[in-house]
Amino acid sequence: MDRIKIFTGNSNKLLALEICEQLGMTLGKSEVKSFSDGEVYVDIQESVRGVDVYVVQSICTPCNDNLMELLIMLDAFKRASALSVTAVIPYYGYARQDRKVAPRTPITAKLVADLITVAGASRVVCVDLHAGQIQGFFNIPVDHLYATPVLLKYMQENFTDDDMVIVSPDAGGVERARAFAKRLGSNLAIIDKRRPRPNVSEVMNIIGEVEGKTAILLDDMIDTAGTLTQAAEALKNNGARQVYACCTHAVLSGPAIQRLDKSPIKELVVTNTIPERPGAISPKIKRLSVGPLLGEALKRIHCGESVSSLFV
Repeated sequence: MDRIKIFTGNSNKLLALEICEQLGMTLGKSEVKSFSDGEVYVDIQESVRGVDVYVVQSICTPCNDNLMELLIMLDAFKRASALSVTAVIPYYGYARQDRKVAPRTPITAKLVADLITVAGASRVVCVDLHAGQIQGFFNIPVDHLYATPVLLKYMQENFTDDDMVIVSPDAGGVERARAFAKRLGSNLAIIDKRRPRPNVSEVMNIIGEVEGKTAILLDDMIDTAGTLTQAAEALKNNGARQVYACCTHAVLSGPAIQRLDKSPIKELVVTNTIPERPGAISPKIKRLSVGPLLGEALKRIHCGESVSSLFV
């Protein structure tokens, strides 16, 4: 692992330290702060000439600040003559607008991809993109990692109920839920959901048998938790014995924590792709680390080894 350095902005310092620990190295020295008017200032405090640089930064709350930090850091490393600059983005913000669903709307996932590329990234590493086709928005290599090994291991160790069902909260997550159900040897159910406007959902029907079973809701991200808690209520109303939930990205904005605490969800299992915020804490939340997974992936990328074999 010679000639490699890992840096981070303000969004993922703990995760970056875990990655460094996995690789047996120290975190690169840099300073990221703001001028009095809010402009981002970056100071790289060690030489990176001829080095493969990895910048760990999630585009999470405050998403605009974290995005600008990432872009400016990428530009700084490019201008400092780094051999390559890889943007490691555990949570890819602005991914929900990945296509035009109405007239005169933007495709922000593509816009952010263009910004990252122009800023100087030579490769991108992401975890559980909201839509897989976002990989095609980049004209540089993209390594799309999955939190599946982390979540699956926890579920295999803690959910041993033979009468268990994996539940997709919407039609878009069926493929993910089916993959988990297959590996766990459990049944599959689907929530039929209608969304009249952003962040507002209405559960209409449950496809599959959940009565008397332990239901595990599976999603890629939880924002305001409206979909998740309504799905949990629907499962309980249809006879589910107990309800758990698992997701990769815990955005948990707005009334999410209040909704979670009042819901019938017994435990919400998430990863640390988004760091824990002071206002997003609940005794129901269990956080798992993707640091070892990212560390192994970065080692394989640097050494030219297979990354896909991590998930097969």
